[in-house]
Amino acid sequence: MNITALLAGLCSGIIASMGMGGGAVLLIYLTAFLSVPQLNAQGINLIFFIPIGIMSVIIYVKQKKIKFKSTIPLAVFGVVGSLAGIWVTRVLDGAFLGKIFAFFLIFLGISEIFKKDKNTP
Repeated sequence: MNITALLAGLCSGIIASMGMGGGAVLLIYLTAFLSVPQLNAQGINLIFFIPIGIMSVIIYVKQKKIKFKSTIPLAVFGVVGSLAGIWVTRVLDGAFLGKIFAFFLIFLGISEIFKKDKNTP
């Protein structure tokens, strides 16, 4: 097994289980280091998320950190968003989607840098 693949999967899984976007690590690894097309990398990322999500839900349910009244609307809109995403990937070119994803990551990174922390004086 390739040590780089092992480290990318491990880091992605750990970050994803903490809810911090481990898919970004996996997508960057797949597209930049393995030259996997963007759409295929996104599909692999979605499949990778399923066991991570299941394990995270089990852990958080045991810790009583899930508010089920909020969960149902989020799940419904998550499914709707997923279906919309499937439609978008069929309409737009993979290279264009890659540029949109890169812009989104840069925007999030910059917004996090300038974000004011309410706990800091």
